[in-house]
Amino acid sequence: MKIEVYCDEAYPDLLSSQKPLAQYLVIGSLWLRSEKRSIYKESIHELRDRFHMGGEFKWTKASKSKLDFYKALMDWFCNQGDELRFRCIAVDHNQVNLIRFHENDQELGFYKFYYQLLHKWIHDLNAYSVYCDYKKNRRRDRLHVLETCIRRSNLSANVLRVQSVRSKESVLIQLADVLVGLAASTFNRRLTQGSAKQELVLHTERQLCRKIGPTALCEKKFNVFKINLQGGW
Repeated sequence: MKIEVYCDEAYPDLLSSQKPLAQYLVIGSLWLRSEKRSIYKESIHELRDRFHMGGEFKWTKASKSKLDFYKALMDWFCNQGDELRFRCIAVDHNQVNLIRFHENDQELGFYKFYYQLLHKWIHDLNAYSVYCDYKKNRRRDRLHVLETCIRRSNLSANVLRVQSVRSKESVLIQLADVLVGLAASTFNRRLTQGSAKQELVLHTERQLCRKIGPTALCEKKFNVFKINLQGGW
């Protein structure tokens, strides 16, 4: 089976910031069968046309005037069942020891967490294409190294590519951005009472029939991996 994965992140600079604006870095991924891509893209474009949504949609643009679109988008996402899946990793930046474990390199640490997000959902005999929202890196080989590491740890799967794509060119990365925003705002408690974003989170939780929070690895629809970097049982 051919699988495509579309990725985005929230608060990517937390690992290096001297004045962090949040506690959790969140990296998210949208998983779908390649044969479904065109169907999903067409459905999202139909939603955009119905609600007169021009340009790029993303979490930061969710407002009262556009709330009906974002609710309909989440309804559509949830209605696809396990055919369209989301997985994210939440990293408490206070637990990250860059000097001891990441060569004092926040960029290296960031992509190590990217690896943790992806590799557990790479299954034998499937072929994977991973598309990450474009991010300017100090080292140009970061995605190539990530691709190599995933390949070496999943020898019975075929990792075809890990490459960057600009979000404005992909409605699937834009959808991943909204889903990441739901998780990141919940973990970082950045939802204002009565705001459009809070209403969207509550609406999505009703559709999921549960609160957005840490899940078991086997959760397929909205999987949240809250990584524990302090050890223990």
